[in-house]
Amino acid sequence: MKSVLIIEDDPVIAEVQRDYLEAGGFRTDIAATGDAGLKMALNGSYDLILLDLMLPNMDGFEICRQVREVLNVPILIVSAKKEEIDKIRGFGLGADDYMIKPFSLGELVARVKAHLARYERLVGSGEPKPDEIRLRGIRIDKLSRRVFVNEAEVAFTSKEYDLLLFLLMHPNRVFSKDELFLKLWGYDSLGDIATVTVHISKLREKIEADPSRPQYIETIWGVGYRFNL
Repeated sequence: MKSVLIIEDDPVIAEVQRDYLEAGGFRTDIAATGDAGLKMALNGSYDLILLDLMLPNMDGFEICRQVREVLNVPILIVSAKKEEIDKIRGFGLGADDYMIKPFSLGELVARVKAHLARYERLVGSGEPKPDEIRLRGIRIDKLSRRVFVNEAEVAFTSKEYDLLLFLLMHPNRVFSKDELFLKLWGYDSLGDIATVTVHISKLREKIEADPSRPQYIETIWGVGYRFNL
């Protein structure tokens, strides 16, 4: 049975969310404060986290940031904060979804199921090798620096490979162009951040079924890029 952690300080909302999720076949736990929620998230083995933003002791943004540093579980923000800047900040910190209160509880359960199914769609059977990364049709052999898309080998330049590997190893986290340029090229490199856009475009041409409608590398407008699980 999949488990969901609800971090919500309103007991009425938390109980209703729990009732609907448990009726949908999930096991749930509730944390009523930010610090308690963070501790439970990091120490538990939850498959998904429902996260309010306005919490006692620690806000949801900080929880999202700290959880995403060490875990790749889906994080769904559920909040009354509806300003675009709050959504952008949430996605930038690694949230997978953002629902504005009030919302349909049936839709909440449906989104939880959809995100969990998305996380489970890994390619291949059995456990991947320690030096191999498998994710939704993409397989990287880190020892040989070879990349396979739907089991067909695809040629990548050295920097394209490095960029793809970096994004794959940090799924669902949004990186700005500046961050990617710094991490992959460094301050002392010739050129500018425009090269990031060029390399993202080349990656999409090689791994996406339709580069104009990318499913892997998503553009988060005004923020940067995110590799979706």
